[in-house]
Amino acid sequence: MATGEEDSSSSGLNLEGIDDVEDFVWGSQGDSESMSLGRFSHLYDLMDMGNKAFRDNRFEEAVNCFSRAHNIKPDDPIILNNRCSAYLRICQFLKSRPPSASEHRPLNGLDPTIHAGLALKDAEHFINIRSQSATPYILKANALILRFEQARDAIISGLQVDASSNALRNLERMTTNLFGRRVHGRPARTDDFDCTLCLKLLYEPITTPCGHTFCRSCLFQSMDRGNRCPLCRTVLFISPRTCAISVTLNSIIERNFPQEYAERKLEHESLTNMGPDLIPLFVMDVVLPCQKLHLNIFEARYRLMVRRIMEGNRRMGMVILDSTTGSVADYACEVEITDCEPLPDGRFFLEVESRRRFHILRNWDQDGYRVAEVEWVQDFSPPEGSKEKYDLLQTTNKVAAYARSWIKVAQETSHRACFPNKSETTRKAVSPSP
Repeated sequence: MATGEEDSSSSGLNLEGIDDVEDFVWGSQGDSESMSLGRFSHLYDLMDMGNKAFRDNRFEEAVNCFSRAHNIKPDDPIILNNRCSAYLRICQFLKSRPPSASEHRPLNGLDPTIHAGLALKDAEHFINIRSQSATPYILKANALILRFEQARDAIISGLQVDASSNALRNLERMTTNLFGRRVHGRPARTDDFDCTLCLKLLYEPITTPCGHTFCRSCLFQSMDRGNRCPLCRTVLFISPRTCAISVTLNSIIERNFPQEYAERKLEHESLTNMGPDLIPLFVMDVVLPCQKLHLNIFEARYRLMVRRIMEGNRRMGMVILDSTTGSVADYACEVEITDCEPLPDGRFFLEVESRRRFHILRNWDQDGYRVAEVEWVQDFSPPEGSKEKYDLLQTTNKVAAYARSWIKVAQETSHRACFPNKSETTRKAVSPSP
């Protein structure tokens, strides 16, 4: 490929900072101890031939010389710099070559994308060796110029190393002209970054298979009432357990809108970690401390509540409605979710264990379920010999006697239900004598 025979100045993507290659100076490389004089002389000759070929626009020949030199000394920054520059020149030539030229003189070989990839590989190797030099960042930005976001990151990294680099400044202006955006400037705050459900900045965004993006919590709150996309109504087969957030989009939002993102994060955390004196309420029944039970959560409001609890401290209050007032009772018990099994249809099967009692000071609705401000009840045992201790023992004995009586009646009722055709005398005959 005689890449120097045609003018590439018509390219819309001129290379910045790659006007020439760097000379390999004899005796300045510090290799007298690492390689023999003959081997170093051969390395020097290869670099000299490669540089002459580069300057004569014979870039493939230059790449061949630089690659042979690279095999001798793989980590030399000058070799990497020069070969990367040659790859980029070939890539530039191929991109700028008019289609009509192929009709008269077709070319064989690698395409521009592959040459750009090879150049990028050398540039990244160069950065690992000399991260405090702007040159490898210039090379990397040129290799990535058609991939704006990656080129932008390379330019920014290079300017942090050398803010006065004219080549990097020119690349910055070039990307601005090509893509209509400033490299250093943040994108404008438009509603493109808003969730179409809550109309706020996207937080933990999830992109559905149909291509729409929502806040994670907003999407699954919507799916509690149906498994369709809120915008296009496509049926969605995703769940909170298996659906991951869009990491790249979330990172872009966090980096470009840090203050608003922090506010959204604080708002989300306030729903999952309410504080020591606030607790969500599950209105169902009375429970006592240390009691264990299973719950089947199917209502949309409680499915939302359970998801938030599982992201927080895994605790909620269980309370009963007061039949006389129609509102929640004044006292309730905290329960901890010890096991949570999400079911395919969106329900949750919970195993909970009650912990401590509390007094409800006030309660209100939040997203369909109740939240309460509480004060914790401190249980204590009255001293021995006191009237309080005596009354408590009497009450306990009465409750125990009542429980035994209830169990006995239940057993007899169950026995009669199992043997409905047996007469009373038959049952007496088979009963053990007292």
